[in-house]
Amino acid sequence: MLNGFLVSLLSGAAAGTSTDLVFFPIDTLKTRLQAKGGFFRNGGYHGVYRGLGSAVVASAPGASLFFITYDYCKQETHSVFEQLFPHRSAGFVDVVTHMFSSSMGEIAACMVRVPAEVVKQRSQTSTSATGGGSWETLKVILRNENGEGIRRNLYRGWSTTIMREIPFTCIQFPLYEFLKKEWAAYDEIERVEPWKGAVCGSIAGGVAAASTTPLDFLKTRLMLSKNSVPLLKLISGIYREEGFKVFFSGVGPRTMWISAGGAIFLGIYETVHAVLTPQGKKNTQ
Repeated sequence: MLNGFLVSLLSGAAAGTSTDLVFFPIDTLKTRLQAKGGFFRNGGYHGVYRGLGSAVVASAPGASLFFITYDYCKQETHSVFEQLFPHRSAGFVDVVTHMFSSSMGEIAACMVRVPAEVVKQRSQTSTSATGGGSWETLKVILRNENGEGIRRNLYRGWSTTIMREIPFTCIQFPLYEFLKKEWAAYDEIERVEPWKGAVCGSIAGGVAAASTTPLDFLKTRLMLSKNSVPLLKLISGIYREEGFKVFFSGVGPRTMWISAGGAIFLGIYETVHAVLTPQGKKNTQ
């Protein structure tokens, strides 16, 4: 039987790659809606798979890093939080455990995800006659034409991505785990079937996606910027030039693809995890 580390790695890799392949065009439309200049000026409906290469390359390691960290922290820190909050309910301890574990998972995943997102989003909004694919975009970044350094260019928007991912995951995963637990209790079973986990993931992902759209918008603008811009300066400039509503640009496609993507992402994760560890079905954490 495979150990927990390998199960999390394989389950996460399968989930991440499948989701990115299926929903990449919707992600492209969302990015173009958020880019400065608007949807049609940044490519419209053309070349919706531009940048797919960078997403596919990063999907498996990014998702694997998340679930390895998430599953490990969830297992190892639950008893710690029980000791830290001895007078709190079991439900409260579960929520804190899931929030902390998913936050650590997102930070780990962003080590891979952020450079791939920079390449992907610049490819998605490229209007270059040569196609502006992932490899061409990466070569431009590596030339360091702005003189800010390769690391700074590849990790552009790192802090804003973390600012987006932690609130997102603190909403998504506690809600996801809560819905699974309640459904299992309703059915009087210890663990819900993978398809029910997928439904829970879809609901949780949609709620989290809609709530964190302004942070996703800021992350997109920072990653598309040719030069580093202080966050407060960026926010004030956007508000002055484009108004408040622009911060919710792309909320429809983002909510739709993360809601549907959450069903596939977490459904495949649950399926692969159950296949690789049948005895794990008895584990309610």
